[in-house]
Amino acid sequence: MTDLRFIAETILSLLSGVPLTLQLSALANIGGILLGFVIASMRLSGTAALYAPAWLYIQIIRSTPLLVLMFLIYYGLSQFTAIRTSLLWPVLREPYWCAVLALVINSSGYAAEIIRGGLLSVGRNEIEAARACGMSGRLLLRRIIIPLAVRQALPAYSNEMVAMVKATSLASLVTLMDVTGIATSIASSTYRPIAVFVAAGVIYLTINGVLARAVKVLEYRLTPHLRQADTPPPLPPKSILEHS
Repeated sequence: MTDLRFIAETILSLLSGVPLTLQLSALANIGGILLGFVIASMRLSGTAALYAPAWLYIQIIRSTPLLVLMFLIYYGLSQFTAIRTSLLWPVLREPYWCAVLALVINSSGYAAEIIRGGLLSVGRNEIEAARACGMSGRLLLRRIIIPLAVRQALPAYSNEMVAMVKATSLASLVTLMDVTGIATSIASSTYRPIAVFVAAGVIYLTINGVLARAVKVLEYRLTPHLRQADTPPPLPPKSILEHS
């Protein structure tokens, strides 16, 4: 009973770190999508000068642990005089922006492949039909290719969004007091790490549960043709049932 009360009190204390966790995950996902779209477009360009750097970028980022990437940015960039004297230094010397940059870069490597798969899933028949209706260029991209690609990529990218929420816990290693950072501080002062991190796990579980539900609702709204398949067929008229 004492542990349950302590866990409840710890959860209330950890709530102060939730806004930072949400900020980091939101910026990481938004930045990862934008950068990933650029990288995916480069891979699909058909030009070797664009395809090769994009392929190499994806291989390096997907093969590098996020913790290593975060340490390289937070501790490594300050070793270069050119960085310390540049206009970017006021930003790169802040732990918050170093964590955001590491999360965005890490997310973009996975997002690029998910987006590329979504774009490749758009059938040639849909594109040809749109062109026959007079669509081309940006209109074709905005009205046909992107909506269809989003429908295909959203289920896969929802896993990346959930993983990025959990990945924000590494930001505590660069002095940011998110949920995990506060939990570590409480655990070191109370010597009750199990109860503290159980409380942290409850918060992450809640955040990811709400996020997964939101993505499910969005996926449902983006697929009206599938909603019709889920609707049960209407019952036959009463007169037919009576004769049968």
